[in-house]
Amino acid sequence: MISHVLPTYNRAPIAFEKGEGAWAIATDGTRYLDLGSGIAVNVLGHANPDLVAALTEQAGKIWHVSNLYQIPQQERLADLLVEHTFADTAFITNSGTEAAELAIKMIRKYWHDQGQDRIEILTFEGAFHGRSTGAIAASGAEKMVKGFGPLMPGFRTLPWGDLDALKAAISDKTAAVMLEPVQGEGGIRPLPDADLRQIRALCDKHGALLVLDEVQCGMGRTGRLFAHEYAGITPDIMMVAKGIGGGFPLGAVLATEKAAAGMVAGTHGSTYGGNPLACAVGARVMEIVADDAFLAEVNRKAALFRQRLEGLVAAHPDVFESVRGQGLMLGLKCKVAPTDVVKAGYAQHLLTVPAADNTLRLLPPLNISDDEITEAVARLDRAAASLG
Repeated sequence: MISHVLPTYNRAPIAFEKGEGAWAIATDGTRYLDLGSGIAVNVLGHANPDLVAALTEQAGKIWHVSNLYQIPQQERLADLLVEHTFADTAFITNSGTEAAELAIKMIRKYWHDQGQDRIEILTFEGAFHGRSTGAIAASGAEKMVKGFGPLMPGFRTLPWGDLDALKAAISDKTAAVMLEPVQGEGGIRPLPDADLRQIRALCDKHGALLVLDEVQCGMGRTGRLFAHEYAGITPDIMMVAKGIGGGFPLGAVLATEKAAAGMVAGTHGSTYGGNPLACAVGARVMEIVADDAFLAEVNRKAALFRQRLEGLVAAHPDVFESVRGQGLMLGLKCKVAPTDVVKAGYAQHLLTVPAADNTLRLLPPLNISDDEITEAVARLDRAAASLG
């Protein structure tokens, strides 16, 4: 008999009823140190007082109104996103997948209005842009697309990090290049800054749009507000979600005025997107995370965490191969199945997340303490020892 919850996940036998900062508390009272953060979502930890206050204050006023009306909280969030990024405009969504769908529509509408037949979007192996039919078509991954065809046409998947393949594929008929500056689901794989600069230059040369998916690597996760800032370039369109809501369902598409020119009244919409509750929380997240002092602390903690993880790899060469990633978006390349490490972590009351390329993801809240980092590595050490 099928479960009442559609069984699309292989769930661990743990349920949580409360959270405090970097800790998730199970229904039996067990405290777990959370290095998953809801997969890079809880950037300020569980039950953050600032976010609880913002949500509670807004909940006592008004929860939802249609986008047929002006929404001051939405305008505030859009103002903050534009102020702190390359963008001239923003559309607020409920999720990263919704952001990806709008980005695809925006690309196609842009070229349609230019009177040019440019529909091909170049993407990369290992990418994850969501689970809608358009988003899985963009990923090109066999395990995601199998059984869901026919898929949206117009995508071409290239080998990750292969600039020669990109140079051979891109042309004056290319609509856009879409990629994650740091692949998350793909195994915490950062694209070198020099490569990102070359991709921007190739897009400029051929007139193609550059679309960045910073759903997982954005919102301070890498030590900059957005990961592409390290390369000193800007995209034309960017997808944002996960951390922007600090745990509340929220996403956004950011764009230049030029790239967004075709998205006029009636071309896109959302019933819940930009609602006052979500935007009140998102604006507070932006006020905290976009602060230079906050981001400096993320980088300091990231250096400490990485140093400790390098020691962990050296201590368990049969379990771990290397550390990779940027900021507090870190991965342990494993010599065993990462799911085995995840399960061993449960026994140590530690939460981690597996990824592709035999990688264990470590995505703690950005305000994790030094002592919690020390404790996290100690628990990882015990988990690894149990697998030796």
